[in-house]
Amino acid sequence: MKLGCPAEVKAQEYRVGLTPNAAREAVASGHTVLIQQGAGLGAGFEDADYVAAGARIVGSAPEVFAEADMIVKVKEPQPAERAMLREGQILFTYLHLAPDPEQTEDLLASGATCIAYETVTDDRGGLPLLAPMSEVAGRLAPQMGAWTLQKANGGRGVLLGGVPGVGPARVVVIGGGTVGTHAARVAAGMGAEVSVLDRSLPRLRYLDDVFGGTFRNRYSTEGALTELLAEADMVIGAVLIPGAAAPKVVSRAMLGGMKHGAVLVDVAIDQGGCFETSRATTHDDPIYEVDGIQHYCVANMPGAVPRTSTIALGNATLPFVIALANKGWRAACAEDRHLLAGLNVHAGQLTNAAVGEALGREAITPEAALEGSDQAGLSRAV
Repeated sequence: MKLGCPAEVKAQEYRVGLTPNAAREAVASGHTVLIQQGAGLGAGFEDADYVAAGARIVGSAPEVFAEADMIVKVKEPQPAERAMLREGQILFTYLHLAPDPEQTEDLLASGATCIAYETVTDDRGGLPLLAPMSEVAGRLAPQMGAWTLQKANGGRGVLLGGVPGVGPARVVVIGGGTVGTHAARVAAGMGAEVSVLDRSLPRLRYLDDVFGGTFRNRYSTEGALTELLAEADMVIGAVLIPGAAAPKVVSRAMLGGMKHGAVLVDVAIDQGGCFETSRATTHDDPIYEVDGIQHYCVANMPGAVPRTSTIALGNATLPFVIALANKGWRAACAEDRHLLAGLNVHAGQLTNAAVGEALGREAITPEAALEGSDQAGLSRAV
């Protein structure tokens, strides 16, 4: 199989879909690897590194898309990239379709088979290809929030860890999953007073057992959230429903009860955001203000640390890339139900129920797509 890795074109996105080590593994398995010229530079990988791994450098994205049987990327394909996809081609990348009807329409029209990193599962009920970037984004969130809290950036002018005689900032993390856990650890490590809200008692028990008194845990109710928002200098939104649009847990009305210059960091923005006032921003222009509250809603936060992010993501995706290349998508997904869960679009049909519900579209089951049926398992989103 021919694997193609184009350069990422989203604003301030420096990650790359394949590392030289991944290219070497694919070549050793008998596949051809095509890397767009300069694709790895932002993550610190030279074209020569890929050549040494046995890959072939091509001059442009259209050449990669035209020749490759499978496209391996990081971020969702942008409009110009979607126009280059073709029937029967495999796309393996983050998609985040639930809040993105335009991308969904384009992928359906392409006829390509699109497997989303963020809905691939594992035996523990986790999301192994989302986890590495959730870890990075979680650890970045307090860092970016601390920067936004600086007065020059519109924040309250509060130092996260305080100093002797001056109390630390108060940080509220909504969601105790992978993102929230890493965010809370780093914020507490920076000296902040941290509270974590979650609606899973087993998760709260786990956090208490593992981290003890490092940060406070609260069961998430509207009353608890309202109370903590009033005290907060920074709020980190880390709520996730796999494949679906994120729930809006903080309304605009709630902002009125917060301190002027407080900061919201929405790590769920890839899935539409978990604050009512969230809208996606970029590293070029990351912050905006609503009702006196600063919002940091960069949709590709891990892109700020591309080398760490690329290597971490590559470690997780490589076994799936090799399986898809060795066996083709049908055989690979037939053997691995967790990879099958990543199937979001196939041959003009939506194959993820959560995306279908979010967009009000019909969806067939991944199993029906695997069997080549156009009608089996058809369900209309409510």
